[in-house]
Amino acid sequence: MKKSTKKFWIKLREYIDYSDYEHINKLKKLCEKSDESVLKLELDYKLKDSQNAEETYGLSNINEFMCYDDEILVGYIGICSFGNHSYPLELMGMVHPEYRKQGIFTRLNQMALGECRRRNAGDFYLLCDRKSESGKNFLTSLGAKYNYSEFEMYLDQDIYYSLDLNLDTLSLRKATNDDAYEVTRQNKIYFEDIDDNTCVDIKEDELLFPEEEEKRGLIIFIAEYNDKVVGKVNIQADNGIGGIYGLGILPDYRGQGFGRKLLMMAVEELKKLGVERIMLQVEAENSTALNLYKSCGFVEESVMDYYFFR
Repeated sequence: MKKSTKKFWIKLREYIDYSDYEHINKLKKLCEKSDESVLKLELDYKLKDSQNAEETYGLSNINEFMCYDDEILVGYIGICSFGNHSYPLELMGMVHPEYRKQGIFTRLNQMALGECRRRNAGDFYLLCDRKSESGKNFLTSLGAKYNYSEFEMYLDQDIYYSLDLNLDTLSLRKATNDDAYEVTRQNKIYFEDIDDNTCVDIKEDELLFPEEEEKRGLIIFIAEYNDKVVGKVNIQADNGIGGIYGLGILPDYRGQGFGRKLLMMAVEELKKLGVERIMLQVEAENSTALNLYKSCGFVEESVMDYYFFR
């Protein structure tokens, strides 16, 4: 039986604090269990971002939209920007199973979309687990257009330990803020389909500063071969789960096995941090990367669909 929302109220935040984190994470686990789906809310990243944010008065940007019934969080939508302006904003949310079909998600979504438009964000992404029919129907009703899908994959330790771990030819060094241009340049090459990788136009507000990202829990490594930069990878460890993100090899060095070595080196770095499981995300249409990850022992567990909206 659906609960009433007589004490319904909305909470808006620029950053989440630990209390928000606990409430949202509790609702996330409930919804994922009920719906047998996955929610990509980036809560650990957001919590660390809030811990390093400068204290301000009032709301500069609203990123967290929470609906409560008295003290119970019953609905949530979050906006994630990943620290700079070079990527589209991402939105994803949920409603408590016992509070659905009461207009809660519609209201929160209207507020979140309004905030994105206020920021002149242009195109942004709305995320939905492939298995969520209600979520896909809602996005279709909004007029959102399907753009691409992303696999979430987890490492099968038995397969990984059977592989040859000869990593001698490649070296890693932790990126610093002096590498901001190089890190941003590589991100654009890998994720924006730039043909001429020797000349990449980067605006100042697009720069990604590795030392600032590390405060949010994301560690960026530069990969080198014979003292030449050949690629990069990001790792993050939260609550026993290690993540590998932003892995790429520069065009001039592809086809030489560096991608495989860099992936394995990222796994080894995460193992040093004592994680229990290791995961990564890859576009479903990126067959080269998908096959590489499978060959190193990663197995698909879920599919996230990305819809463009403006």
